[in-house]
Amino acid sequence: MEKYKTELKWGLIFTVILILWMVFEKLMGWHGENIESHAVMTNVFAIVAIVIYVVAFLDKRKNDYNGVMTWTQGFMTGFYITIVVAVLSPVAQYIIHTLISPDFFENMIDHSVQMGKMSRSEATGYFNLKSYMIQGVLGAFMMGVVTSAIVAVFTMKKSK
Repeated sequence: MEKYKTELKWGLIFTVILILWMVFEKLMGWHGENIESHAVMTNVFAIVAIVIYVVAFLDKRKNDYNGVMTWTQGFMTGFYITIVVAVLSPVAQYIIHTLISPDFFENMIDHSVQMGKMSRSEATGYFNLKSYMIQGVLGAFMMGVVTSAIVAVFTMKKSK
């Protein structure tokens, strides 16, 4: 477990920052009165996510690999962070949608139906806690693996 201390730390940090981002979204009205902006503005979190991965990789390189890191070591660092984030995702979704923004699903269902993007039954099937928990795990895993592969390229460092 000691070997994965850095990855566990950054997986937890990522999850906490994700929850704080959702508080920010709620405060901005993107879960309510400005819900039409949600689809676009929630994607800004991708920038935050990349920054977290970069800082995590640099931390791993400096403190666990003595300033030297191969692409494979970087990728595996990101892969393990991704596993932590994916495992914690259902808990994060539960916190987000029961404590922070309990009206989110109802608001998204209403908005989707009003915009003609989905029928009420389609929207109800898509916008619910179970669906978001599944999407959270799968999305975290897919995006985490891709992000890890890319960030590893920019954070690898050969010995002198």
